[in-house]
Amino acid sequence: MNQDLLKKIEASSLRKEPINFSVGDTVKVHVKVVEGDKERIQVFAGIVIARRGSGVNESFTVRRISYGEGVERVFPVHSPRVDKVVVERQGDVRRAKLNYLRGRIGKAAMLVKEKDFRKRKSA
Repeated sequence: MNQDLLKKIEASSLRKEPINFSVGDTVKVHVKVVEGDKERIQVFAGIVIARRGSGVNESFTVRRISYGEGVERVFPVHSPRVDKVVVERQGDVRRAKLNYLRGRIGKAAMLVKEKDFRKRKSA
């Protein structure tokens, strides 16, 4: 198929305002949950350990520790079910995928260095 034609078709499904976050950030994802005829917002907070895909197929994985057990959830970036993503803390990581966090236990599982925005003076 023609790539330009695919991009035009997918453009209607893309999110109008982009979500600005990256791997290593601690985020709160506000998800719309339908229960019967009611709809409510459920918040899933954790660390973004992966981001993959592009266009409509773009998704990200959020991991958190719940009652001592690691819980991961994959969210499509352009899904209408994802209401908003709030960045609580920006992480400073050197990897595109943080799979090494899966092997950690306790506080070390949530340990990602915080980004330092202060400018350092050169000596």
